[in-house]
Amino acid sequence: MNPRGRKTTMWREMALLGGLLLGACAGPALAADDKPLLQAGKKTLYQRVLTTPSCRLGDQPGAAGGKPQPAFTRFYVYQRQKVGDGEWLKVGPDSYGETLGWIDAGCAVDWKMQMTLALTNPAGREPLLFFRQRETLDKLFGADDPGKLLKPIRANLAGQGRDAAVVAREPDYAVDLAKRFYLLPVLDAREIMTEKGFRVRELEVASVTAAEPKSAEQAARDKAGEVNTLKGFSAAVVFVIDSTISMGPYIDRTREAIRKIYQRIEQEKLLEQVRFGLVAYRSNIKEVPALEYVSKLYVDPAKVQGGEDFLAKMAALKPATVSSSRFDEDAYAGVMRALDGIDWTRFGARYIVLVSDAGALDGTDPLSATGLDAAQVRLEAKHRGVAIYSLHLKTPSGAKNHASAEAQYRDLSNNPILNKPLYYPVDAGDVDNFGSKIDALAVAITGQVKAAYRGEMAAGSALGADADYGGKADATLLEDTAKLGHAMRLAYLGAATGASAPPVFHAWIGDRDFVKQNVPTTEVRVLLTKAQLSDLAEVVKKIADAANEGLISPNEMFERLRSVAATMGKDPNQLQKGGKSATLAEMGLMAEYLEGLPYLSEVLSLDEETWKGMEGLEQEKFIRRLNTKLKYYQKYNADADRWVSLAEGSDPRDHVYPVPLEALP
Repeated sequence: MNPRGRKTTMWREMALLGGLLLGACAGPALAADDKPLLQAGKKTLYQRVLTTPSCRLGDQPGAAGGKPQPAFTRFYVYQRQKVGDGEWLKVGPDSYGETLGWIDAGCAVDWKMQMTLALTNPAGREPLLFFRQRETLDKLFGADDPGKLLKPIRANLAGQGRDAAVVAREPDYAVDLAKRFYLLPVLDAREIMTEKGFRVRELEVASVTAAEPKSAEQAARDKAGEVNTLKGFSAAVVFVIDSTISMGPYIDRTREAIRKIYQRIEQEKLLEQVRFGLVAYRSNIKEVPALEYVSKLYVDPAKVQGGEDFLAKMAALKPATVSSSRFDEDAYAGVMRALDGIDWTRFGARYIVLVSDAGALDGTDPLSATGLDAAQVRLEAKHRGVAIYSLHLKTPSGAKNHASAEAQYRDLSNNPILNKPLYYPVDAGDVDNFGSKIDALAVAITGQVKAAYRGEMAAGSALGADADYGGKADATLLEDTAKLGHAMRLAYLGAATGASAPPVFHAWIGDRDFVKQNVPTTEVRVLLTKAQLSDLAEVVKKIADAANEGLISPNEMFERLRSVAATMGKDPNQLQKGGKSATLAEMGLMAEYLEGLPYLSEVLSLDEETWKGMEGLEQEKFIRRLNTKLKYYQKYNADADRWVSLAEGSDPRDHVYPVPLEALP
C-alpha cells in the first residue's frame, strides 16, 4: 500500500506500536521459520543485504538465470544455504514473513546499520575522495597539515587520472537529488578527534560506478542540459513579518526594505523571474484573543502579479492593536506557515526573509503553536530547499532580548550551502545603518537568485531540496530505483588505463573536508521503520517524564528509569552493577538500532551523578530539548510523503524515514 493513503491512521499506528518498546516487531507473532535471521549477537535486529547490479532473483538456490534486481534494493535474509563453494540467500522485501526467492550471497552487501549519506554541495571545498583503506583517513586527519599529504594524491589524480590510495571521487558538480535519487549506504562507521580538534566521522560506504566514463564534451553537454532546465524558472521571496504592536514604527521601514529588494531585482532584469509573498505572525490568541491570529498568509507568491502588486497587497498589513503576553513572539509559527502554506515546487529559487524585533517562542513554551525549535524549523526549510534570511531589528525596547534572539535566528538561518548563517542584525534606531543593511540584503538575495537562475547550487536553489520533497517518496522512488540502481554513480579510478569498473565497491570517506575541517562533506541519515520511530518516541517520553519528576527529587528520575528498564526485560542484577555510574544506555534504554551509530548522545550517556550535578536551569533545558525532539518525531510520523520503500512490494511497516543524526536523543 502506498504510505500516503495511510496518512490519517499513522499516528494511531504509532500509539499502538508504542507499547512494543525497543526493537520489538509490530504485527502478529510469526512462526520461527517465518522470521528473518537475526544479526550475530542481536536480539531484535534482522540480517539485511543490499543487492548489486549483478544480483538475480531465482526460485531455487544455485539456479542459473533469474530476474535482475535493481542495485541497492534492501532484502531481509530468511535462510542461508551452501551450494558448492558458494552461499545462497533466501530473501524477502520486509521482515513480516514474505519471501521472494534466492540470490547469490556473492552479489550482495551486508547492511548492518540502516544509514545512508547525502553529499553536501562541493562549493567551497575540494571534491570528496573515496579511499581504499581507513588507515589513509587516519593519517590525513591525524596530520598537522593534511593539505601537504593530499597534494601528491590530487596531483596524481589530475595528471594520471588515478592514485593507488583512491578508489573513486565525488562527481565534478553537485548531484541534483530531486532528479537523481541515490542511496549511498553506510556499512561501518566510527568517530574520531582530528589533530586540529574537530570531531569527525570515518565512514565505510558502498557505491555503484558509472558503466562507461563520459567524454569531457558529453559531460559538458549534460551539465548544460541541466542548467537549461532551469532557464524557465521563477524565484519566490516570501517575507515573514512580526506584526505585533511593537513593530508598528518599523513596518513602514520593512516596506521600504522590500521596495529596495524589488528595485534591485528590477535593476538585475529579473522582474519576470521573481515572485513575492507575505506571511505575518503574532502570538497565542488563546492567551490574548485580540491578537486575531497566530500566523496569516497575506500574499501567495504563486498568485501575485509582480512587485508592485505585492506592495499594494502589503498595504493591508497593520500592526496589532494590543500587546502580546510575552516579549518573544511565535516566529517559528510564521516560518512554518510559509513553508507549509506555499507550493515551493513551482519555484526554482526559494527564499524566506524573516523580519522581527523580538525573539521566538521556544518549542517547549506552552504558547508555541508548533512545538518546534530553530533547528527543527531549519531542517524543514532544508527539506524544501528554502533559504532563510533573518533580518533582526535590534530596537532599544528589546535590548535585554537581543542576545537570545540573535542566537535563535543565527541557528534558524544557518545555511548548509554557504556554510554560514544568513543573519542580518539592524540597529533600527539608526536609519543609515538600516538602509545599508537592507542594501546588503538586497544584493545577497539577488546574487543568489542569479546563481540559481544559472543552474548553480546556490542558497535557496531548488537543487538543494531533498529528493523526496514534492510527494515523490514511494511510487516515483521505486521507478527511479529501477532506472538508477538506488546508487550514487561515482567517477571510478582504475589502477591502470582501461581498467573496467567493478559493479560495486567499498571505500572509506570522512564526513568533513580534510583541510577545512569545519566544512561538512556529507550528512548522515538513519533510516528508521515505523516501529523503531515509535520505540524512540516512547523511550524519549519516558525519559522526559522521569526527568520532570527528577526536578523535584533527583533520586526519583533514575529510580523510575530503572523500573522502566526492568519492565523491558533488563536483568535486575545487571541494573544494580552499574549503580549510580550506569548511563541510560547501560541501563538498557538504548535500542539495538541505535547501537554503533557514529554520534555522541547527551541523553543516553547521562548517568545519575551527572544529572544531580546539573544546575536547575541546565536540567530544565535538557527536558525542553527532549520534549522538542518528541514533537518532531510525531511530525516525522505524520509526514507521509517522506516515508520510503527500499524494496518493491515491502510491507508499509518496513518503510523507512530518513532521520538526521542531530534529531536523535
